[in-house]
Amino acid sequence: MTKTSKITLVGAGPGGTDLISLRGLKALAKADVVLYDALVDEELLQYCPQAVCKIFVGKRASNHAYRQEEINQMLVDYALSHGHVVRLKGGDPFVFGRGFEEIDFARKFDIPTEVVPGISSAIGVPGLLGIPITNRGTTESFWVITGTTSRGEISRDVYAAAKTSATVVILMGIKKLGEIVTVYKKEGKGDLPIAIIQNGAMPDEKIVMGDICSIEKKAEELYIGSPAVIVVGNVVALHEAYKEKITNNELVHV
Repeated sequence: MTKTSKITLVGAGPGGTDLISLRGLKALAKADVVLYDALVDEELLQYCPQAVCKIFVGKRASNHAYRQEEINQMLVDYALSHGHVVRLKGGDPFVFGRGFEEIDFARKFDIPTEVVPGISSAIGVPGLLGIPITNRGTTESFWVITGTTSRGEISRDVYAAAKTSATVVILMGIKKLGEIVTVYKKEGKGDLPIAIIQNGAMPDEKIVMGDICSIEKKAEELYIGSPAVIVVGNVVALHEAYKEKITNNELVHV
């Protein structure tokens, strides 16, 4: 029996396996092939049929299992040869996940596609820790920015965002922390609250809080690394521990 070709792009959400949607789980249960990323908890693969073909295609910094162009082609090839391909991505696939590129490529081959949104780490990770991205009387908007561009440079949008009163959430920016701090200092915002959350929603989650002037030293002392979500803005000060002025190394959860 020939299986119908289809590609479903599924957002797995940040961290824990219980943050994926019911629709996402249903897609996994009907998959013939699953291509999954580095930020996906492999426990989610237990929801696939036992005979499903599971392929790791994760990318971390300069360590790529496959180039993006190869992943695009794999999606098409497996859909044509095996049937239903689920592309499983951490967070939401349309938030710096290159999901649209993959769907757009598949459409050129007239392969039916479906998108299952996921909880983005930009909103979900701070929220899990009690840091709201917006709050009445505190901020009127939020920006979600990549810290590092495809050329390895700090995003120019960071400079624009630092001039606003908006909450700024920076993904893929931990290696640019020094430059980000410098940008905010030049805007006279050295006392602006900031939080960095590493491995959000995972058992080895770590969080450090402070202000723009102190955060670099604290992040270095606590060996904060990727993947991490950076939240800049007065909403960080709404966190219970921050309000109690406990802004030192005690704000680390492992």
